[in-house]
Amino acid sequence: MVGWAIAVHGGAGVDPNLPTQRQEQAKQLLTRCLNLGISALRSNVSAIDVVELIVRELETDPIFNSGRGSALTEKGKVEMEASIMDSLGRRCGAVSGLTTVKNPVSLARLVMDKSPHSYLAFSGAEDFAKQMGVEREENEYFITEDNLGMLKIAQEANSIVFDYRIPTIGYESCGLGAESPLRMNGLPINFYSPETVGCVAVDSQGRCAAATSTGGLMNKKTGRIGDSPLIGAGTYACDVCGVSCTGEGEAIIRGTLAREVAAVMEYKGLGLQEAVDFVIKERLDDGKAGLIAVSKTGEVACGFNCVGMFRGFASEDGFMEVAIWE
Repeated sequence: MVGWAIAVHGGAGVDPNLPTQRQEQAKQLLTRCLNLGISALRSNVSAIDVVELIVRELETDPIFNSGRGSALTEKGKVEMEASIMDSLGRRCGAVSGLTTVKNPVSLARLVMDKSPHSYLAFSGAEDFAKQMGVEREENEYFITEDNLGMLKIAQEANSIVFDYRIPTIGYESCGLGAESPLRMNGLPINFYSPETVGCVAVDSQGRCAAATSTGGLMNKKTGRIGDSPLIGAGTYACDVCGVSCTGEGEAIIRGTLAREVAAVMEYKGLGLQEAVDFVIKERLDDGKAGLIAVSKTGEVACGFNCVGMFRGFASEDGFMEVAIWE
């Protein structure tokens, strides 16, 4: 009998000066989500239902960058995106450009289950949400005072903000020094935005699933789509593993990071942690990112090449861990 396992993340790339109180709030949320997932998996809830359940919880709490508390576009609005994938038949659903849907991951699930498509975006996704009768909110529901303040700072700096919960300006908040700016899609930027959320799980039947949700980058251009809703980039699940990524979306897209984990397991015969380590080292070029993964045999793994990653793991053998730093 295969053992169940679950992993959850709240984003890669953490400000090293993050206040202790903020760290504890994040760890408490991750612990709460893990306990929810453990309870569900022990009750033989399917992996696909578990990852949707956990990401909904993360979207509802404004601590991380998804659902309520999402990053804001250059126009001060939210444009949320999410995806979900089931190893059973490699079924998937994705959404982008959402402005009213309370839980984007559940709309992605409905795209998978109730539509003939895999991906709906912007007005089409909003129309589908109305047809499905999902819970919706005014755009203001998703916007926090912290985010409004950080958007103002980002716009004044003509920048994308690294950790938009920390009101600081300058490369020093990245711990990199002004001589070493991060790059996105080959172009230097001041910061990159973490705190995308995701969950991967494998149930006692050996079925893997993955889900990822985000508000994207603070001060991003209207219409920008990152890796989170892109199957094979930010999210992937197959009969080998389930993967959810976070970090610099443009680099994750170029590296098809989530699919690469499965590919090197399938074609190079690597174990789960070996596969994760390989893709983090070999497929990101100069990009900064992280990921969580589970295997069909109940293993959990993570990897990141930046300063910290909000993450938690649990497995049927009793292992449980919640961590931020390396």
